[in-house]
Amino acid sequence: MKRVLTEYTFRTDRVDRPLRLAVASDIHSSAFDDVLEEFGRCDAVLVPGDLVDRHRKNNRNALRFLEVAPDYAPVFLSIGNHERKYKHREEFLQRVRESRVNLLDNESTGFHGIRLGGLSSVRGDVPDKAFLDRFEKEEGYRLLMCHHPEMYRDYVSGRNIDLTLCGHAHGGQIQIAGHGLYAPGQGLFPKLTHGLYDSGKMLLSRGMTNGAKPRIPRIGNPCELIILNITPA
Repeated sequence: MKRVLTEYTFRTDRVDRPLRLAVASDIHSSAFDDVLEEFGRCDAVLVPGDLVDRHRKNNRNALRFLEVAPDYAPVFLSIGNHERKYKHREEFLQRVRESRVNLLDNESTGFHGIRLGGLSSVRGDVPDKAFLDRFEKEEGYRLLMCHHPEMYRDYVSGRNIDLTLCGHAHGGQIQIAGHGLYAPGQGLFPKLTHGLYDSGKMLLSRGMTNGAKPRIPRIGNPCELIILNITPA
């Protein structure tokens, strides 16, 4: 599967050395060996949800990712809707906790001057606002993984959080003149599909693979791995 590499750079006075981070959203238990070399050039790999695919009969690639990816860089995973709805959810999350992958389930951690948080997908419309209240008060450059861009729009935008990484929209599946046709959670003609929004406070990935079901083709909308550079101001 062909993927494009898209780079973004942000400057802040709250890191003391440049950080190169791979943002690998919406892997959906697909093959990933083509990006391992790029992972090895990064300080960390961030997976803002949907490492598994709840529609697959097995998730061998997701389980292999837990074993292999940390050989190349530290890995941080937040919970997307596929992890939440997966019928083997608890078993899978236990495998994550037993692996070298760092699970951020409405939690945060420090990483070279960054406060890295994971806001988990929820069954209803309201995420863990108590976690967000705590997170926006933490010291350092606040970088949040939040799988759903519509959750960012409704609950994160306007908070004291420097940058939020989202996925889920799959780039709108079919792009015509820069506009997407369909996105889960937004329906037809979504407004949030890829790139930067909210004055650069939200970065939305097109996703690493085509996770739509039924398998709608992607047209004018390549899968992507994002490289996020955070450098001292």
